[in-house]
Amino acid sequence: KLAFNMQSLPLDGEILKAAATCHSLTIINGELCGDPLDLILFRKTNWILEETSSCDEVEESSRYDLIQPIVIKSPLIGNQIQLELAVVRQFTFNPTLQRMAVIVHNPQEPGHSMCLYCKGSPEMIASLCCPETIPVDYQKVVNDYAQHGYRLIALAYRYLEVNYIHAQKIKREEIECNMTMLGLVVMENRVKKQTGSVINQLNRALIRTIMVTGDNILTAVSVAKECGIIKQNKCAYLLEADSKKSINEKTRLILKPCEAFDQYECSQNGKTHKSDIHINFSTNTTYQLAVTGTTFQVILEEYPELVEKLVCVCDVFARMSPEQKQQLINQLQQVDYTVAMCGDGANDCAALKAAHAGISLSEAEASIAAPFTSKIPDIRCVPMVIREGRAALVTSFGVFKYMAGYALTQFLTVTILYWLNTDLQDFQFLFIDFFLVTFVAVWFGYTPACEKISPTPPPTRLLSFISIFSILAQILINGLFQVFAFIYTSQQPWFIPVSIAINNDQDRSVRAMQGTAVFCVSTFQYITLAIIYSKGFPYRKPMYTNMPMTLTITVLTLVSSWVTVLPQQFVISFLNYDPIPYFVDRLFYAMLGVLSGIVSYMMEHFIVDELLLGIVEKLNRQNFQNTPNNSKYEKIICSIAESLSWLSPNSVDLRNKINFKNQEDIVDRF
Repeated sequence: KLAFNMQSLPLDGEILKAAATCHSLTIINGELCGDPLDLILFRKTNWILEETSSCDEVEESSRYDLIQPIVIKSPLIGNQIQLELAVVRQFTFNPTLQRMAVIVHNPQEPGHSMCLYCKGSPEMIASLCCPETIPVDYQKVVNDYAQHGYRLIALAYRYLEVNYIHAQKIKREEIECNMTMLGLVVMENRVKKQTGSVINQLNRALIRTIMVTGDNILTAVSVAKECGIIKQNKCAYLLEADSKKSINEKTRLILKPCEAFDQYECSQNGKTHKSDIHINFSTNTTYQLAVTGTTFQVILEEYPELVEKLVCVCDVFARMSPEQKQQLINQLQQVDYTVAMCGDGANDCAALKAAHAGISLSEAEASIAAPFTSKIPDIRCVPMVIREGRAALVTSFGVFKYMAGYALTQFLTVTILYWLNTDLQDFQFLFIDFFLVTFVAVWFGYTPACEKISPTPPPTRLLSFISIFSILAQILINGLFQVFAFIYTSQQPWFIPVSIAINNDQDRSVRAMQGTAVFCVSTFQYITLAIIYSKGFPYRKPMYTNMPMTLTITVLTLVSSWVTVLPQQFVISFLNYDPIPYFVDRLFYAMLGVLSGIVSYMMEHFIVDELLLGIVEKLNRQNFQNTPNNSKYEKIICSIAESLSWLSPNSVDLRNKINFKNQEDIVDRF
C-alpha cells in the first residue's frame, strides 16, 4: 500500500489527470461551482479550469456547438511544460451506476487520441477494471479506511481509439469496461462539530435519527457511531445480502456483528449486560442494524414480511440510490412515523419531496423539492424546524380554545341577561369584541418556540377529551361567577330593579345593574382565557417573552379595572350601563373577576395539565402494547425490542428463509 499527497504526484501522471478532469465543475460569474466534493478534489490538484464558452469572443448562441467547451491546464512549475487537457464529453454521475466519467483529449499524445477517466465507488470501479490491474489487498485496504470513517473514491482509466464524432455518440457502457485501476483517493470524512450535539439533543427528546447515505457501509457505520446515531450501549449488526445464490432460490441474508462494537458483550437472547439500558415505552431497542441499498432492495422484493420490522430497528442505510431513499421514506410513513428528511444534493430530491418535512441544506437542486431550505449547511436546522412546528401547533390549538372560550363566555353573559329580557349594550359588545379580543388575537402567535425539545410531543387532536374538558371547565367557572354576580347584585340594598317598560318590539337595550355587574366580571374572564391558553412550557417560551402580548394583557387589565372600579362619566355614557353606586362594591366586582381568573388558572394548571395529562401519559405507558390507538411502529418495536428472533432461522415464520454464517459466533448470541 503506497500513499501519496496529491501535490506530490507528477503532472503527467494518470492519477493527477483523472482527478483534475473527472468532475462536473463549471464557471458561473467567474467563480468555480459544482459538487463540494469535486471542488475539494480539484483544488487539491492546483490545476486550472477554463471554459471556451466563457470567452468574450464566443457568441452566446454558438456556445452549444463547441466540441471542446472545457480545458484543464496544469500549473507552471519552473521550466516544466504546461499540460492542456480538453474534456470532449462528460458522463455525469449516476447514483445507480455509482460513477461518472469523462473523455479527454491530450494533443501532446498523438499515439492515443482519447482517454477515458472514471471515478466512483471502490466496489463499482473494481468491477469495471481488468482483474490483473487490481491489487490483491484492494478490498482489505478499502475496508480498513472505511472502518475508520474515511471517504473513498476509486480512479480508473482506459485509452480509446476514437475520433471526436465517435466520442460524442458512443454509449458509456461500451467504454466503461476493461479499465485500468489507478488507485484510491482517501479523504477524511470529518463530522461537523455541531452534528454530535444536535443528535444528542434529538436522542434526549426521544426522536429517532437515521442515516441514509450513498457512502460505503463501513464508513457510514463509523460516522454513525461517532455522531451518536449508533449508541455505544447497544449491539450493532450488519445485515447483508449474499451474492452467491442459486437461480431458483431466494437470496440469503447474512448477519454480522459490527467490528467496532465487539467490546459490547451480548447475552444469548440478544440483551446487553449493560445496566444503563432502559427500554422506553416509545421507540427504544437493545440492538441496531445497518444495511446497504442492495440488501434493502432484496428485502423489499424477496422478504416483504420483514420490511416493516427492518425500518423500525435499522438506523444506517448505506449505498442507497435516490429511488431507494424515497422507498425508505414511504416505508417509514407506512408504519406511522412522521418523517423529516435532510439532504443537500440532487440525489435527495425524491426523498425530500416524499417526507413530511423536507429540509434542503443547500440552495441548489434539493431546494426545489424541499419545502424548507436552511441557510446553514448543517443539521442544526432540524431541531429548529421541530421546535417551531410544535410551537405553531400548540399556538393554533391555543387560539382555537381561546376563541371558543370567548364565544361561549359571551354566550353565557347574554343568556343570563335574557332572564331580565335585556342584553349587553352595543358598545359593550364593541368593547369586548374589538378592544379585548382582537388585540389579544393579533399578538397570540408571537410567543417564540422553546429552546429545548420536549420528549413528549404535543397533542395532535384538536377535539380531544382534554381540550374539550378544558373549554367546558372554563365555561363552567365563568358561568358560576357570572351567575353569582347577577344574584349578588339583586340582593344589595342599593339595587334598583329594571323599571323601564319593555315595548312590544321586545327592545333589549334596557340598562340594568345586573348587566353592569356581569359585564364587569366578564371582562376579566376574557383576559384570563388569553393568559391560560397562551402558556409556554414545554413547547413555547413563557408569555412574558412575547412583549407585545404582555403589554397588551397589562393594558387590557388596567383598562378593565378602571372601567369597573373608577368609571368616568364619559365611559358610563359610552358603554351605556347602569353604574354601581359605591366604590367598595365596584372594587368587589373587580376582585370577583380576579378571583375568577385565579380559579380558572388553577383548574387549567393543576387539574388539566398536571392531573389529566399525567393520567393519560400513565395509561399510555401501562397499556402500551394493548392500546389500539398506539402507532404501528410502536407495536412493532414492542414485539421485537429485546430480541433478534424475528431474524432467527429457528423462527416458525422465517424457517428455511434466512441462513447465517458463523452461526456458532452470531446466532448463539440471540
